[in-house]
Parts: sequence; structure tokens; C-alpha cells
Amino acid sequence: MVPVVTRVLLFASYADALGTSAIDVALPERATVADLLAEVRALAAAHALPPAPLVAVNQEYAALDVVLREGDEIAIIPPVAGG
Repeated sequence: MVPVVTRVLLFASYADALGTSAIDVALPERATVADLLAEVRALAAAHALPPAPLVAVNQEYAALDVVLREGDEIAIIPPVAGG
């Protein structure tokens, strides 16, 4: 089985917690957004991720069951506060 490598972009508190603004994650074929989040949570300091963070795949919001493909760009988006 060939791994699927995805670029994961991290912003604000997530980037601060993981110490970087982007990581590459290798996943098995047919992996989903939920699988990706599990891999990211396995990293040190990933406890900063809430149970169901907002995720975008190739600049479109994506559900947890979306299947990822080689080269997809994933963004894990922190909550936005404002007034």
C-alpha cells in the first residue's frame, strides 16, 4: 500500500502548540479527514486541537469522512473570536 502524503497547514494557537505552521503527514490509501486528525493528535502538544476542529481540504470545508488524496492541502482552522 502506497502512503498518501498530505500537507497540513496550522494556524494561530495550533501552530503555536505544534511549533510550526505546516507539517507533512503520511497516511494509508483511502484515509479520511478523521484519520488525519488522529495522526495529528498523536503528535506532541496536539492536545490543543478540540474534539472536532474545522478542517478544509484544498481550500474547501470538509467533513470527517472525506477521503484524502496524494498532494491534498489540509488546513486545520482554529476558532475565530471577534467583536
